[in-house]
Amino acid sequence: MALMESLRELYRIGYGPSSSHTMGPRYAMERFIEHHPEGDGYLAELYGSLAATGKGHLTDKAIREVCEKAGKKIDIRWYPDTFKPFHPNALTIKAVTKDAKELAEKTYYSVGGGKIVTESQNDLTPIDIYPKEHFGSMAKLLNYCSEEGMQLWEAVLQVEGEEIMDYIQEVWQVMKTSILNGLDNEGVLPGGLKLQRKASQVYAKSQDFKGPLGETKLPVAYALAVSEENAGGGKIVTAPTCGSCGVLPAVLYCLQQQDNLADKRIYRALLTAGIVGNIVKENGSISGAEVGCQGEVGVACAMAGAAATQLLGGSIYQIEYAAEMGLEHHLGLTCDPMRGLVQIPCIERNAMAAMRALDHSIFALFSDGRHRVSFDAAVEVMMETGQALPSLYRETSMGGLALLK
Repeated sequence: MALMESLRELYRIGYGPSSSHTMGPRYAMERFIEHHPEGDGYLAELYGSLAATGKGHLTDKAIREVCEKAGKKIDIRWYPDTFKPFHPNALTIKAVTKDAKELAEKTYYSVGGGKIVTESQNDLTPIDIYPKEHFGSMAKLLNYCSEEGMQLWEAVLQVEGEEIMDYIQEVWQVMKTSILNGLDNEGVLPGGLKLQRKASQVYAKSQDFKGPLGETKLPVAYALAVSEENAGGGKIVTAPTCGSCGVLPAVLYCLQQQDNLADKRIYRALLTAGIVGNIVKENGSISGAEVGCQGEVGVACAMAGAAATQLLGGSIYQIEYAAEMGLEHHLGLTCDPMRGLVQIPCIERNAMAAMRALDHSIFALFSDGRHRVSFDAAVEVMMETGQALPSLYRETSMGGLALLK
């Protein structure tokens, strides 16, 4: 039976600034050392997008920290103009002796959201539990839930089991902490852009506004808070990536505070958002290096729109509609961060996407859930659009905003 991964693989708890370029390589290095501790030292070769923006994403720092912990030295080499055919984010690690003799070698690919695979994937053990018969597409999931009389979160819980709620509780706690930390922290973010944190200022100003204007500022402040924490290397949850980690917690926290929602309702919304992200991850991509920022912020917006619609009482069809709009209205979004840092335009994009997710939810709730472009079609077009984007707009620092000084 064909299976999809657990939400534990989508919601990864870790440290920023990048799931593909920081969390993924860190995990790959840990895994390689675990399998090949015999090396006197190691050699890491970074290729394609992983090399092009790796220094801005602290890839080398993450790798070195793992080796230092193991008491081993490492040599890092960068090949930004060499692209492996399997995926743009490629990392080859070699175990070597003191006289540079190679003992072992493995190439890993960081495919988004902190996930690492090899071309065969035989040596990796993802937690595959969702039967594609019912969860392989949004259409299949909606049909299954309709036949069984379930909400989307109930179908997820049926597969994951009650034990997933303990993990989701931890996920929500980290998300809330990242918001609160981000609202408290001030100063310049690291990396050289000399970008000031704005979350605390925006939050303070939101208290001076009443009505719709003030309500708009709150999700902006929360999204900025999480994204700035991520940019500063803080602890966050991939949702679905580090670069898009501010959207979902901002929307959920805003609605919880506004309507005094119990945590268990937020947990259920996280399950719904998670399965939306999982379907995109299975049939499309959440990697900026593969499909641009539409696969990161666009998917985060879809997840947040779905979660918000559920919390506001929407049907499964209205939830699907809100999620679809999150993808459709981010089609073609490029991944061109300045200096390879997850700061400009990434932080502001999280804030804008949080507001759009709420707008999509309201728009979907105004309807009966019927619309022309399905979520599955939007995923297919997103993948097609992403692959058609020139590589200079897919996290290579070779075009767009990345060239601005």
